[in-house]
Amino acid sequence: MNEENQFHISFFKPTTERARRNRNKVVVLVSIWAIAVFGFHFLLKAIEKPTPEPVLLEFNKVWDKVKADEASTAEMQVFAKSVLQVTGKVFIQPNHRAAFNNGLTWATFKLADSAQKVAIKEALVDFEKVAKNVEMLTDDKYQSAKSKLAALAAVPLGLNSNELIAKFLPLELRSSMMDSFSEKQKAVVAEAMPFYTIHNQSVLTDTKFLGFPFHYFYTAVFLLILFIGICWFYSYSTDRINKKLGIYE
Repeated sequence: MNEENQFHISFFKPTTERARRNRNKVVVLVSIWAIAVFGFHFLLKAIEKPTPEPVLLEFNKVWDKVKADEASTAEMQVFAKSVLQVTGKVFIQPNHRAAFNNGLTWATFKLADSAQKVAIKEALVDFEKVAKNVEMLTDDKYQSAKSKLAALAAVPLGLNSNELIAKFLPLELRSSMMDSFSEKQKAVVAEAMPFYTIHNQSVLTDTKFLGFPFHYFYTAVFLLILFIGICWFYSYSTDRINKKLGIYE
């Protein structure tokens, strides 16, 4: 080694045999890691296909008639149930939720007969008053008002009040939205439904491995094991190179 280079260290231009071997090893291991991580994601994107949930398929069957206000009772019930299922998702944009609530409330009152409308409206107004001032969701008055509204509103929608989906119904009905369902809100619903019910899927996401979807197992478990394996191999091979070159630390 030239005296002027004895303190020069460069990963890309190693000046010793040990540094050269270390560079080559690091390049190989980083390449393996990059291919394992990014290659898998590129593969996911390459073979994925937009797949609608069953709820969207049901919604699409009746939406044109609902939009034109020509839906039968059964079709209106399908529409209301579809919207209600989507509102149960965790993250819903505020403008989308408002449109869903409008459509659901409008459909509920459109399906109800005159006596049911009076009873549902009274229970809904009462529930909104209680919910506005409630401090704990376990409050007896709140739970009673909620259960009463769920039982009444479930009937015109063809739901059993004991069904889980029916228990969400009081949370999505709005007394201010029962009379009309504007074209603007209909457009929002038509745009929002696919947004929440179409997911990219492929054989990598649908296949189960050790009880997990394969893509989840690969990214959450296999890549972690691979990283640990790469670290172990780097340490092991470095020790071997040092011994081979007579370098002891």
